[in-house]
Amino acid sequence: MLGTDFRTGSPNWLDLGSPDIDAAAAFYRSVFGWDFVSAGPDAGGYGFFQIAGKTVAAIGPLSEEGATSSWMHYFMTPDIQATARAVRDKGGAVRVEPMDVMGEGWMGQFTDPQGAQFACWQPGKTAGLELTSAVNTLVWAELHVPDPVAAIAFYYDLFGWRHEEMEAPGMTYRVLSTADGDKQQTSFGGIAPQGEGAGGASGMLPRWVPYFNVGDVDAAVTAIEGNGGAVLMPAADVPDVGRIAWAADPAGAVFALLKPSAEM
Repeated sequence: MLGTDFRTGSPNWLDLGSPDIDAAAAFYRSVFGWDFVSAGPDAGGYGFFQIAGKTVAAIGPLSEEGATSSWMHYFMTPDIQATARAVRDKGGAVRVEPMDVMGEGWMGQFTDPQGAQFACWQPGKTAGLELTSAVNTLVWAELHVPDPVAAIAFYYDLFGWRHEEMEAPGMTYRVLSTADGDKQQTSFGGIAPQGEGAGGASGMLPRWVPYFNVGDVDAAVTAIEGNGGAVLMPAADVPDVGRIAWAADPAGAVFALLKPSAEM
């Protein structure tokens, strides 16, 4: 499960690109109880989602031409310049060149060879998120792509991720963990074939999807619908995983809900 003892390849930041920050902040406050805290007048509208003063995600305005609202996963790297070179060498693209973020760290944004967007954060004064896996925080990162085997090879070259295959009805799911440490303790996400579950039902492009831990998936679904969001996959129980649902906020950003089972 996700923690905040970040290693190379750990998800260490998550932010939302939104066309209306105030509206998005109100939506996520209603669904997850998040407070919005501005990063200041020089941050261009960027700010933080917090629970009890701890940052659990962030939000900023859309910055790329033609961009649509979406969640962006950042993975920890000790050398973002080297990561950018590796992305290019392995057939991916650099959308935002590595840049210093006011001494807090270095960020860069990329696209993998199958079209899924992701980013990296090289810690400076800010290591990353301050709270994960607790209720109403990020608990899992899931990639949906046409060719999971090719995705495994690409991200292995970047981060050294390990994976374990799990058979599920009609598909093979690959659980990801960082290059070092106990696999179960350092597992943070998975890769599923595009076209399975909500990814196929909604016709989405390849993408990373954040899962947020919730105490009651059905109550969260009700809050999403009551505040202008949409349910992409109704709440359902998955053996040995928990109860899940997929949703989109009012601007169309896709995310998922998970109440983990005791076995996960």
